[in-house]
Amino acid sequence: MMARGSGSAIGGSVVLALAALLMVGLFVATSAPVAEAAAASYMVGDYGGWKFNVDRWAKGRTFRAGDVLVFNYNRAVHDVAVVNAAAYRSCAVPKGAKVLRSGRDKVRLGRGTHYFACTVRGHCQAGMKIAVRAV
Repeated sequence: MMARGSGSAIGGSVVLALAALLMVGLFVATSAPVAEAAAASYMVGDYGGWKFNVDRWAKGRTFRAGDVLVFNYNRAVHDVAVVNAAAYRSCAVPKGAKVLRSGRDKVRLGRGTHYFACTVRGHCQAGMKIAVRAV
C-alpha cells in the first residue's frame, strides 16, 4: 500500500480553490468603477473674493459636478444671483432669480454651465459675474 504524502489530492484541491478565489477577487477589484475624487471647494476670486473684474477667474480651471463654489463678499454692498446664459450676457437679472445674500455663500455644482452675477446696479457690467462649466 502506498502512503499519502503532504501533497495529496485533497490538499491540492484546496490550493487550487484558493488560487481561483484570489483570481476572482483580483478581477472584481480591478474591474470595479474607480470612485470619483472628493469634491473640491473653490473660493471665487481666490483671496480677493467676489468682486469687480472677477469674470475671468474661472478660465483655465476644471470644475467637476459636486465641487463647491464659495462666494465671499461684503453683503452690505454685493450679492450673488444664479442666472441663465442670457441674463449673464446682458447683465439683466430676471425676476424670480435665486439671489444669495449671506456674504459667504456656498453653491454645489451639478454638471453643465452655471452663471452667477451681482444684482447691484453696474456691478455685473464691471465684471462681477462668472460662468463655470462643470464636467
